[in-house]
Amino acid sequence: MLAQIFAVIIFIVMFLLIITEKFERQWTTLVCGLLTLILVFGVGMHSWEACMKTLNVRSIFTPEFWYAAGESSESSSGINWATIIFIAGMMVMVEGMARVGFFRWLCMCLAKAVRYKVIPIFMTFMLISFVLAMFIDSITVILFLAAVTVELSQLLKFNPVPMILAEIFCANLGGSATMCGDPPNIIIGTSLGYSFADFVMNTGLIAGISLIFTLVYFYFVSRKELSKSGADIDISKLPTPSSAITDKPGFIISSIIFAIAVVLLVTHAMTGLTVATIGLGIAVLTLICGGKHCGEILSKVDYKTLLFFLGLFVVVGGLEETGILVLIADLISKLSGGNVYVMIAIIIWLSAVASAFIDNIPFAATMIPVIQSLTASTGVALPTLAWALAMGTDIGGSATPIGASANVVGTSVAAKAGHPVGWGKYCKTAAPITIIVMIISTIFIFVRYL
Repeated sequence: MLAQIFAVIIFIVMFLLIITEKFERQWTTLVCGLLTLILVFGVGMHSWEACMKTLNVRSIFTPEFWYAAGESSESSSGINWATIIFIAGMMVMVEGMARVGFFRWLCMCLAKAVRYKVIPIFMTFMLISFVLAMFIDSITVILFLAAVTVELSQLLKFNPVPMILAEIFCANLGGSATMCGDPPNIIIGTSLGYSFADFVMNTGLIAGISLIFTLVYFYFVSRKELSKSGADIDISKLPTPSSAITDKPGFIISSIIFAIAVVLLVTHAMTGLTVATIGLGIAVLTLICGGKHCGEILSKVDYKTLLFFLGLFVVVGGLEETGILVLIADLISKLSGGNVYVMIAIIIWLSAVASAFIDNIPFAATMIPVIQSLTASTGVALPTLAWALAMGTDIGGSATPIGASANVVGTSVAAKAGHPVGWGKYCKTAAPITIIVMIISTIFIFVRYL
């Protein structure tokens, strides 16, 4: 009981400090993570094993961490080192691509294709974010698109924040459509035996319908601000796309590395290569090809975001090890009272609310045995509960800046470019469309499956 009290208090304090932005968020999560190790695992549980399980260092030295078709590393407790290594590797790749002018070249090509009109660029980038996230991890998509958006905003003189926020949401929405698009879907699919096609025909349909509403929503929310941007830009004086390339051999090599990364990420479920292996391999390849520019590339990696994730994983690990997440899951079966409609509503909305504030990976892993037991005791079809859980965990995380990895990465890119995004700005924009998509998901599941 004492350990649970400590875990909840530490999480609440961390959450409040992040919201108020009194300190840099990486120091907030790291200090709270240290307090979790001392107070929760030391004073409260007296468990060295729980501490080691949360730090999860041993998993790095297992063969399954680097090569496992089942992707078991995704659902491991505590610090998800696969995610940390993957994000770091993608950051290295993105910085390598930025050095040779890849993003500037791409954004100029896209801008030229739509005649440098900000609103068409805005809509195009949302669609690109959705489609790419169906096949590539949303973290990679946002690392890529946010960098492009920042580059483009500097050329056309517009605020990149509305566009980045829209891209983040569309990436999370696109990730919900397939099994490989979002980590919770990988956990659900591998644990319950569902295929890529199963997700496309179920959560994919929900995501497709929701995309229409999402495009309309962000258009009306952002058009007033963005329509005033770029109006006084003389198109004839803008640089050509080819002028953006600063190192042609490096540009070709970076393009090849990016293509390799895309292929590996799309096929990693078939090849058995984990995201950690892919991230590390891509980083090493980028640095080798970067030659004398290695130091420059490494110096620009966003280490603050990596430290933020480390602390956050430890704090959430405290909630997991003390059984708080299990208590939340058990509450669902008691509140539903056997009513299938209430049960579905609780699963999808509780998953959404929980995922908005805590990491959705351990929550999804915790909920899987719960929905299996609910199926056994009530007779409700397991796929129905699985799709409700998938949509809740995937989309709910879009509501807050810390709800999903893509949110943290995207807002970090914006802040690094001189456009910090506070909790108020983020939630004011993302929370309403999150609620709209959750309503659509709930209605769809009620109509189609019940």
